Amino acid sequence: MRFTTEKKVMSEINVTPFVDVMLVLLIIFMVTAPLLKQGLDVDLPRAKGKELPAEERIMVSVKKDGKIYLNRRAVSLSELTRKLRAISKRNPTLYLQADRRVPYGEVVKIMGEIKSAGIEKVGLMTEPRVLR
Repeated sequence: MRFTTEKKVMSEINVTPFVDVMLVLLIIFMVTAPLLKQGLDVDLPRAKGKELPAEERIMVSVKKDGKIYLNRRAVSLSELTRKLRAISKRNPTLYLQADRRVPYGEVVKIMGEIKSAGIEKVGLMTEPRVLR
């Protein structure tokens, strides 16, 4: 019997392991992406405007039930004024986001408290308006 020991060069690349790894990564990213978003659920009104630069912001949020949050921490109106007085010495700019169902009078009252705390620059947050 005669055995031949000829080696043939294999010119095909097996992509099955590559596809398996990519599918696993895709599933991992699809599962973890919704978990990365954190914050308060505030239904903002829509308006035209430019996008703000990504920087650390002081944010006051008012939810539809009237609860007030200072950077995702629930505070009372008097506590908000006290904390903003301390903040106003370092950072005189603040952003206010209020749910569209919050009465206008409530928003104005909170803006008055912000102004009385010494913060003169108040930005109102909105959702970008979708043009059709």
